[in-house]
Amino acid sequence: MLQVKDLESGYGSMQVLWKPSLEVKRGTITSLLGPNGAGKSTLLATIFGSVEPWGGKVIYEDRDVTQIPTHKKVDMGIALVPEGKHLFPNMSVYENLSMGAYLKKALVHKEESLELVYSLFPRLRERRNQMAGSLSGGEQQMVTIARGLMTKPKLMMLDEPSQGLAPKLVGEVFETILKMKEEVGLTILLIEQNADASLEAADYVYVMHEGLIKAQGTPAEIKQSADIREAYLGI
Repeated sequence: MLQVKDLESGYGSMQVLWKPSLEVKRGTITSLLGPNGAGKSTLLATIFGSVEPWGGKVIYEDRDVTQIPTHKKVDMGIALVPEGKHLFPNMSVYENLSMGAYLKKALVHKEESLELVYSLFPRLRERRNQMAGSLSGGEQQMVTIARGLMTKPKLMMLDEPSQGLAPKLVGEVFETILKMKEEVGLTILLIEQNADASLEAADYVYVMHEGLIKAQGTPAEIKQSADIREAYLGI
């Protein structure tokens, strides 16, 4: 579904990506692991188009989308849920979710999408009239992911969805990510500092360091490599 080939980008004169390549197969969860500062978030932002690519290619559903603007990528079914909880704190949960259904194709399916979101996140149905800023950290993260689902994506890229959450809530978030794959049929590209949780959920794993892909394999293969675990994952 998604192929990244020798992608280069950065900020100003500082190069961050040094030609990483990866593939995300339809209907799978692909995890991108590595230490802070490895370039993982920059890779997602460059795929999405919010950071301009300097070189290389992004192929989505057999189409070169490297230079296509971000809003058109959203229309094509790509969603990015960025790191942190980017909510409208003085708007209700329902209003925040509705903001995700701004595209014409998403607006047509708004009620259907809301039901899907509420089935995945039952707590959000209970809190739908509550101001988003008054929710707990875990609930705010649920709203952030759920708003991404309201765009009717086929490929969802998640940047650190469990950041700052208590262990119990990390488990809940990853259960929901698995449901998004298994019950909704989403394809997911996931960045996560919690290597153990990420390895449990993933079908395939890439390990990134200093803007390069340093290793790849199944979760079992990554777990079995003591060198990879110690050098790049700290586990």
